[in-house]
Amino acid sequence: MLKQRILTAVPLAAGFLLALFLLPGWAFASLIGVLVALAGWEWATLTPLRGLRRLGYLAVLGALLAGVGLWEPRLPPVLWALALGLWLALFGMVATFPRGVRIIERPLLRGFLGWAVLPLAYLAVLGLYAAGPLVLLWALGVVWAADIGAYFAGRQFGRRKLAPAVSPGKSWEGALGGAGLALAVSVAFAVALAIPVTPLLLAFSALVVACSVFGDLFESVLKRTAGVKDSGGLLPGHGGLLDRLDALLPALPLAAFGLQALPAFAG
Repeated sequence: MLKQRILTAVPLAAGFLLALFLLPGWAFASLIGVLVALAGWEWATLTPLRGLRRLGYLAVLGALLAGVGLWEPRLPPVLWALALGLWLALFGMVATFPRGVRIIERPLLRGFLGWAVLPLAYLAVLGLYAAGPLVLLWALGVVWAADIGAYFAGRQFGRRKLAPAVSPGKSWEGALGGAGLALAVSVAFAVALAIPVTPLLLAFSALVVACSVFGDLFESVLKRTAGVKDSGGLLPGHGGLLDRLDALLPALPLAAFGLQALPAFAG
């Protein structure tokens, strides 16, 4: 399994880096939009929607993504705060699983959630990218490092379950190992971008990591509710595309929100 994961991840990472630094802005934004739309197709599987309803769901999502692509990515902080408030409400459902997710068992609500969180994540990508490819890579790198660190630390040291009712394979030791690697990556990017490494920056990076862990757990709740193991089979060894993007869904809006407060980090 690990070999298959690596064989899939390495070319994907290389292709993404080439697109990030070589494609013109409009082409990169279009590519990310297509990826988010594919994730939306898998989200419809978890809703679940079939046939024409699934196509209709994707059509609405596509329209929302197109609208986001024309939007000014630096939204007023209050709108990002509302987005984070949505994720806080979802956190309550996950924390009390399975008792607390009765409302999310309703397919209609799961569908509307997809229309909310996927365009928000896309908007966050555009906002971070507008600040510079390295800024976007910084946010992505923190989340990816948390995932990689958690995987290996969990396999080596995992004892205490993080959320046994939601995802029995995750452990506190893995989460802490992932957080440590993610903070190291965040510090490296801050130094590369000549941003002072302050306690506020470290605390904010840790919060982004916590959001990424929650995003993973939230998708696990969706999959358990839908009765499926993976969101799809597009990525051998990883499952579906949504299985790779789930941690980014709450983490990137938080990072985009924090981007507007970067001067505070310098203080």
